Amino acid sequence: MLKSNHEDNNKPKYNLFKNSKYAISGLRITFRNEMSFKVEILIAIPLLIAIYLVDFEMMEKTILLITLFLVLIVEILNSAVENVVDITTKEYNILAKNAKDMGAGAVFISICLHVMCWAIFYLN
Repeated sequence: MLKSNHEDNNKPKYNLFKNSKYAISGLRITFRNEMSFKVEILIAIPLLIAIYLVDFEMMEKTILLITLFLVLIVEILNSAVENVVDITTKEYNILAKNAKDMGAGAVFISICLHVMCWAIFYLN
């Protein structure tokens, strides 16, 4: 028999404060366990300062902020995919490898997008 959403242990009833707590916990877990995320945070800090200081239009700065945070968001999602793959199988599986590689590819594209935005705005 199918369970309704309120009976699912993995999907508790919505509560703004609890959900915020889960989100912060997820950020902590990602920072604690994922070296790539740590490196991206360390790179993001001076980039945030640079975005503030650089003489670009407000729209350009906004795009740079969005693409910078997009890199972090995609990295978190990639880490989540990797965790799910790891609990699904401990043995080598081409589909597991593909899923992890696809997640890494998404991170790579988000980084390229951010770099391209910097290049376009700087060269204009």
